Amino acid sequence: MLTLYHWEPNANSGKPIQALKEKGIEFESHWIDVFKHDHHQDWYLEINPMGVVPAMSHDGLNLYESTAIMEYVDDAFDGPPLKPADAEGRWRMRWWMKFVDQYYAPSVSMLAWSRRADNPPPPEEVEKVQQQIKDIPQKERQKSWEKSTFGKFRPGELEESDRRYRYGARLMEEHLAANEWLTGDMFTLADICAFNLCYFMPMNPNGYVNDEKTPYTMEWLRKIYERPATVASWNLGRMFTAERLTHLKRA
Repeated sequence: MLTLYHWEPNANSGKPIQALKEKGIEFESHWIDVFKHDHHQDWYLEINPMGVVPAMSHDGLNLYESTAIMEYVDDAFDGPPLKPADAEGRWRMRWWMKFVDQYYAPSVSMLAWSRRADNPPPPEEVEKVQQQIKDIPQKERQKSWEKSTFGKFRPGELEESDRRYRYGARLMEEHLAANEWLTGDMFTLADICAFNLCYFMPMNPNGYVNDEKTPYTMEWLRKIYERPATVASWNLGRMFTAERLTHLKRA
């Protein structure tokens, strides 16, 4: 039995969903309402003690960490391969996944979350929100939520995130100007990983990713947006996901 516990099919939740869809694997979809903190309930912590989405259960084995789940999916199931066959190609794939997961996307995410701090919870909700933050299992995520909710950013932190965003956008554009996909001429897990963490960047008001400045990145985003597996993945959304992709439709 294969069950995927996920939120909306974007960001980290979207990565294993799209990998499963690309390989044509049937699975039970268990939607997690992160706004109601379903992922912090005891039943879910038994599956993923880190208390984050997504997680996957396969024949009694519980797996978490979205990028690692994608690799498991490609290794464990039949279907079109999503990793290059050669060592260099796999190194490039993993380099891009690490770059996006740990450098590029977190910087853009911090800038987006900083705008959330412009609308802090009303005074009557503060105590409730503080308790919800304390219930988050990971201390580092508690700090992230507190920072974004109440605007507790260190001096220079947002400026550094903006610098990393600009650098990442330029690096990706230069690479895609010379390559069809992130690892070269093959669509891989790296493209799935990056798409789900970068699809919203053209919506960012800073304007570092758009048709004028990054045409190759925009074409790469649109090609992935048009893949049948992407369409099937985003059809699992229950909230705002479909609306967040409209900017990738071709004119």
